[in-house]
Amino acid sequence: MAHIIVVGNEKGGSGKSTTCMHVATALVRMGHRVGALDLDVRQRSFGRYIENRAAFLARAGIELPSPRYLVLPEIDEAEVGPDENILDRRLALGVAQLEPVSDFILIDCPGSHTRLSQVAHTLADTLITPLNDSFIDFDLLARIDPETGKVKGPSIYSEMVWNARQLRAQAGLKPIDWIVLRNRLGAQQMHNKKKVGAALEDLSKRIGFRVAPGFSERVIFRELFPRGLTLLDLKDTGVETLNLSNIAARQEVRDLVAELQLPGVTVTF
Repeated sequence: MAHIIVVGNEKGGSGKSTTCMHVATALVRMGHRVGALDLDVRQRSFGRYIENRAAFLARAGIELPSPRYLVLPEIDEAEVGPDENILDRRLALGVAQLEPVSDFILIDCPGSHTRLSQVAHTLADTLITPLNDSFIDFDLLARIDPETGKVKGPSIYSEMVWNARQLRAQAGLKPIDWIVLRNRLGAQQMHNKKKVGAALEDLSKRIGFRVAPGFSERVIFRELFPRGLTLLDLKDTGVETLNLSNIAARQEVRDLVAELQLPGVTVTF
């Protein structure tokens, strides 16, 4: 069976699509078969990223390793049973179509609470939650006492992950490996950055996730999206010399893929 990687965060602007695309492309470049689903049926940022890639490669007349993207299948409501949810059926069909031809399936969830996102979390072997490095986004995971900075309790999203874990346990499936990704880390060791880090480490022990460094704020990530490219593609598209920022960003991708500890994956880029 394919190993399912779900990228979820109920707040927008955390870098979910960038994370999805770089992880998916890295895995394909290392020789793995990768399927991709985008559950944000309105924005489809991950889906458009992959479509931009196909369009750019066609214009440039070149080939690059790419994930296999599947638009979420449409279902005739007449085919759905009285006790069955049509969204559950669409997601199950999408996974079923990708699984025979995939070692890994990347699923990007919308930046809001939806039925599709909720079900996808129960499918996750690995869950990645990108988080902007601030207490505004930390609120996604837990409620904080404004006076002491101490964690008061888990958030609605954390409770959803807990429920997904419970459902998987009841079904006899292996536990979710949950990684919280600290994106947009500042270059300086600012006081607030240390406080966020300490709070994350404290919370990780209480609700069971691993903390990993993600991607710094870099212009290059915004520039790559229109062409559907990743940092791993630059040398293959005519960029002979990477600047120091690009090299550092590429190392961040490498560190992330290594930190995921995916089965059968040895980082080779």
